[in-house]
Amino acid sequence: MSRKDILRVPQSKPLVEPTATRPVRAKVLPMLNAELPPAASRLTHQVGTALAEGKARFERAEEIERRLAEGQAVVELDTDEIDPSFVQDRMDGDIDGLLMSMREQGQQVPILVRPHPERTGRYQIAFGHRRLKALKELGLKAKVIVRQLTDAQLVIAQGQENNERQDLTFIEKARFAARLKEKFARDVIIASLSVDKGDLSKMLAIVDALPAALIDAIGSAPGVGRPRWLELSNLFENCPAPQAAVEYAASDQLKTLGSEDRFKAVVSYLKPRRAVKGAPLVLSSPSGVRLAEMKNTKSKLEITVDKKLSPSFAAFILERLPMLYEEHMADDQRVNGE
Repeated sequence: MSRKDILRVPQSKPLVEPTATRPVRAKVLPMLNAELPPAASRLTHQVGTALAEGKARFERAEEIERRLAEGQAVVELDTDEIDPSFVQDRMDGDIDGLLMSMREQGQQVPILVRPHPERTGRYQIAFGHRRLKALKELGLKAKVIVRQLTDAQLVIAQGQENNERQDLTFIEKARFAARLKEKFARDVIIASLSVDKGDLSKMLAIVDALPAALIDAIGSAPGVGRPRWLELSNLFENCPAPQAAVEYAASDQLKTLGSEDRFKAVVSYLKPRRAVKGAPLVLSSPSGVRLAEMKNTKSKLEITVDKKLSPSFAAFILERLPMLYEEHMADDQRVNGE
């Protein structure tokens, strides 16, 4: 039914029965406040009600169409009804600032979702993962825009929204591109991230060169761009003990640092050290794990264990040192006795 039909009043029979003696032209009442006969009054009321309802339906249809055309049809959903995107685009991070803002001002920007392609009655998010996480913690409903999206349309919307907000760090974008590569052609990835072929190739090369465990240990590293991540990937490829570098990045010592400082610490760890006369030597295990620093001179031997890096190993040495001395003395006496 077209919108003009909404205003049409159904008429199964003529509103007033015509008679042979009735004039063709309607009789005009002499006064606006003249009292109508009961039947005519009821008829006027019915016509007025129908017109009012029709007008309301018309205006509502106009508003719905306008909002849908502008992508502004915002509805509320329970957060438990919304599933994450099938492609992760960001790493775990702090949302305290967002929580504070949404607690004071509510949700200002809606989340984009689509009807879940595999689970009836559920929805899948395209962008707004941090907002959704904050809403769950606050126990609030989510304001969302629901659109029918293909997989390709979803990831393009997901990537472009983050690009416009400058919300993702370089390494998050690079990992997002690497995940998309498993399912989509490069033109979809380029459209999603708004990068050219050369930039995309460099992103993928960096992610391929670095273990996922190393990137996870460092984190999103805000402020660290492509040149520094490229430096890290080159250092790691030339590292004699790559597993030791991964363990160092995930060590308790580095967990106390911010993500960008962890990045700097790992780069410093991987950089070759210049040989300095009198500088301590690094003692490592056969697997490449850094154990201690040793300085050996004519008068003394100094072994330094970093208690922050390996507190249990330092305690182990302190506990075993007396027994090692006793074992040494027993061996020495046996040799001298023979």
